[in-house]
Amino acid sequence: MPDQFLFAVEVMINGLMAGVLYALVALGFVLIFKASGIFNYAQGVLALFAALTLVGLQEGQIPFAHLINATLGTDVHHFGWQMPAILAILLTVGVMILLAIAIERFILKHLVNQEPIILFMATIGLAYFLEGFGDVMWGADVKTLDVGLPQGASLWVEEKSAVLGGEGFYGFFVDKLDIVAALVAAVLVISLTLFSQYSKQGRALRAVADDHQAALSVGISLRFIWVLVWSIAGFVALVAGIMWGAKSGVQFSLSLIALKALPVLMLGGFTSIPGAIVGGLIIGVGEKLFEFTIGPMIGGATENWFAYVLALIFLVFRPQGLFGEKIIERV
Repeated sequence: MPDQFLFAVEVMINGLMAGVLYALVALGFVLIFKASGIFNYAQGVLALFAALTLVGLQEGQIPFAHLINATLGTDVHHFGWQMPAILAILLTVGVMILLAIAIERFILKHLVNQEPIILFMATIGLAYFLEGFGDVMWGADVKTLDVGLPQGASLWVEEKSAVLGGEGFYGFFVDKLDIVAALVAAVLVISLTLFSQYSKQGRALRAVADDHQAALSVGISLRFIWVLVWSIAGFVALVAGIMWGAKSGVQFSLSLIALKALPVLMLGGFTSIPGAIVGGLIIGVGEKLFEFTIGPMIGGATENWFAYVLALIFLVFRPQGLFGEKIIERV
């Protein structure tokens, strides 16, 4: 009994850590939704593109090497130098800002006042474009991301109490990278919440989300707000890409983490930054505990569908999510 109890505690702790990683991706969705009122299908691909760019810069990889080699008949893929991690991260942030400017200039500015479904379809097209562009630019092979973050299992040891079974020791294994991700997510959510609630740009962001035309009429630059929010979302995607890439490698399946962020948003609310964190923690802990308690009885593999079933239940009883604003229409 004591061993099962402590193993359940370990499962909960690891669930919390996994939930933080889900929440990091969900933060990018919330930012875009608050600025435009649409679900940004491309957020997962933004995380992939940012991670690919970071690895490419850090390893000194030649962009579009396959095209250059095919054109010139050469076989060179690297410049021959290694870039410091901090410099590569700063340059990647710059790339994501330039990408945000390009998205606004070539896509978003032509879709002002369009129906949300049009903007949503635009993000789908953007997602597939960025995935193909990243493949051509950096190659499709699996890459190892190492920016100096601590990795491996951390062992927390506690002495057994008399209640739990006498003398001896218990060990809790938690990935050090998950602990770092939790701390980073805490800093991000606090910073983004303060920015959204108390800054001039944050208030303008909420006004744009309510009504594009009304925001334009009071002098708010819609183009600037979109560049700003997509730049922030790109930075959040970079952080998520670093954490997930360091954990499981940078590969094109990384973009699929967006699918797990969707139930997180349904639980927390599409417009709430703290809701993204709370929703991620609920999903992370819930799927781990469900797999631990119920999984063995039904054949396991419950982590693949638990989050979506939980999200479906929330949609039925509280469609706006835990922190979302309830919309009341009077007729």
